[in-house]
Amino acid sequence: MKKLAVLLKAILAGFCIAVGGTVYLSLIGQWKPLGAFMFAIGLFLIFCYGFNLFTGKVGFVFDNGAKFIPDLCIIWVGNFIGTTAVGLSLSKLTRVSELLVTHARGLCEAKLGDSIVSMFVLGIFCGFLMFVAADNYKSGQSPLQKFIATFLPVAVFILAGFEHCVANMYYFAVAGIFSLDMLVSLLVVTAGNAVGAFIVPLCRRVYEKHDN
Repeated sequence: MKKLAVLLKAILAGFCIAVGGTVYLSLIGQWKPLGAFMFAIGLFLIFCYGFNLFTGKVGFVFDNGAKFIPDLCIIWVGNFIGTTAVGLSLSKLTRVSELLVTHARGLCEAKLGDSIVSMFVLGIFCGFLMFVAADNYKSGQSPLQKFIATFLPVAVFILAGFEHCVANMYYFAVAGIFSLDMLVSLLVVTAGNAVGAFIVPLCRRVYEKHDN
């Protein structure tokens, strides 16, 4: 039952990211900065309800130990299920499908045309920001700190062009792209996100050890 709860919370997290991604795709034209900021509604909902987002959890693997790795795999799959379900529903069954599909395909073509090294590096910087967001929301001393920690990192990674594996799951679903190249892209970005999320925890362990 515990693994089922992990999966369900991951699916709901994917649902939330898809909601944020829909806002972004709707505003990606002249209102891109606003869309980037509003995308963070997905992360805000995830933090508020304690849902499981891969990029928000992977940086805490050092706190939880190796036993947390299977949960991370389940979370990744759950995020994929959630984003894909929403992406397919909106792209096939709604009046806003044409707008969403057009913008998603543009994004996905750029992602699939990118090099593995580029995707990996862009994923690292996004993973770093997502850990900062999750860690500060978790330990924030004030509602303002939690708000800033949620919305600013998301807006920054989108406007900077960094790669987020779960957001990309949604874009590929809306665009109707399911291929080996898509899977490779997701896995490379996932690896980059994980490496980026490890930066602060690893450095923290080093300097805390020397401080003591």
